[in-house]
Amino acid sequence: MKDYLQDIVQHTHGLGIIDLVKITGTDSSTIIDAVSEDRVAIIQAQFHSPVPEFIGTFGMPNLGKLNTILNIPEYKENASLSIIKKDQLPTGVHFENAVGDFKNDYRFMSAEIINDKLKTVKFKGVKWGVEIEPSVAAIQRLKFQSQANSEETTFIARTENNNLVFYFGDHSSHAGNFVFAHDVGGSLTKAWNWPVSAVISILSLSGDKMIRFSDEGAAQITVDSGLAIYNYILPAQSK
Repeated sequence: MKDYLQDIVQHTHGLGIIDLVKITGTDSSTIIDAVSEDRVAIIQAQFHSPVPEFIGTFGMPNLGKLNTILNIPEYKENASLSIIKKDQLPTGVHFENAVGDFKNDYRFMSAEIINDKLKTVKFKGVKWGVEIEPSVAAIQRLKFQSQANSEETTFIARTENNNLVFYFGDHSSHAGNFVFAHDVGGSLTKAWNWPVSAVISILSLSGDKMIRFSDEGAAQITVDSGLAIYNYILPAQSK
């Protein structure tokens, strides 16, 4: 179970903009939902296989605390992790080191509270103009361009001559652009703005990735961690 908890924390709290997730688990699926506080990113994820310990609906609040507990050296090897239950519903995780003399309890949020705090956002879907698997080199070039234009919080993605090009800044002042991917299928014609920090944070996560842009004002980055598939939906931003 520790691997599942670490996977959730890494791919949500690890972005630096999310500290609460909702888990919906059944015998056939384990689903994760989250929304960043600034509404920049919506996360909809599902484990490849259902997690038996996560059956029920509950919230994981204060992911920073959970991350701290997971990384305590006392729990590095042969630790015992078990789900705490009340009335057959999961209410938390009990941590105990190998010899049983170092313990922590991390508490879940009840279904009633998480359903009130985190309203599930339904993504109706759009027509994707561009879908690519970003290369390591392209992600690094995005980071370089972001550093060169550190005052910019957004960038524009457009297609030109079958290439996907990212634009930073206004050419009346400092600006930059680069080809993120060559020979892409499809097209992007509208100058939507996308959040630089969130895109870089997501693309820096471990796992296989796919990035999609739509002229309808939505982008999506999919990350397959090996344990779960995380879909990060990014609404277009105001400049």
